[in-house]
Amino acid sequence: MEYRELSKMIDQALLSPTMTIADLERGIDLAIAYDVASVCIMPYHLARCSEKLSGTEVQSSTTIGFPHGVHAAEIKVAEAKKAIEDGCQELDMVINISQVLSGDWNAVQDEIAAVIDVAHCAKQKVKVIFENCYLNDPQKIKLCKICTDLKADWVKTSTGYGTSGATHEDLKLMREHAGPDVQVKAAGGVRTLESLIAVKELGVTRCGASRTSDILDPLREQLGLPKIEVPTIHVADANPNY
Repeated sequence: MEYRELSKMIDQALLSPTMTIADLERGIDLAIAYDVASVCIMPYHLARCSEKLSGTEVQSSTTIGFPHGVHAAEIKVAEAKKAIEDGCQELDMVINISQVLSGDWNAVQDEIAAVIDVAHCAKQKVKVIFENCYLNDPQKIKLCKICTDLKADWVKTSTGYGTSGATHEDLKLMREHAGPDVQVKAAGGVRTLESLIAVKELGVTRCGASRTSDILDPLREQLGLPKIEVPTIHVADANPNY
């Protein structure tokens, strides 16, 4: 495989609340050096991240309603607007898990639609996070249909902060039930080159990861590419589910 075929699947996740500003800065530098798809960073550091990524082929991304999804819809919309002001190109929003479990599908759909509308009006993209560990298959399928109807750009398995991350069963289910124009993102559990290739073969186009160097260094070695010497983020501070 070509290097960028796999590096451009990775959203470098810089979301652990124990990360320092120095950790975040090193994480952004790492993402640029490895030429990943995007940096998904804490909202407060997004403007700085967007500035550092300007002129590169790495996108800036952040989270909306993270990690539990239970913000009021109006707050998620405000977060989305602020993120776009700060240069965000891809917004990873968490659905309202409580409303899904309650069967309040109108509210769920209206909230997703509102965030997508803000992003798409600004010509930016949205990844809709389900947090599958708390949902049953009919709920996941219903969310895939809603996201297809609303023209979401991705459906995403999880935040990395639930009780489990992406499973192959869920990825197959989401790829089967999301429309052909909706991509699938795996988050949580993709930590090696082998696991990245495995989910790619299931139709996944993006993965959230905090162990980018662990995933891509073996590929670079296989391809005879030079070793990248970039100070890494503190893996001990990264969420173990990523």
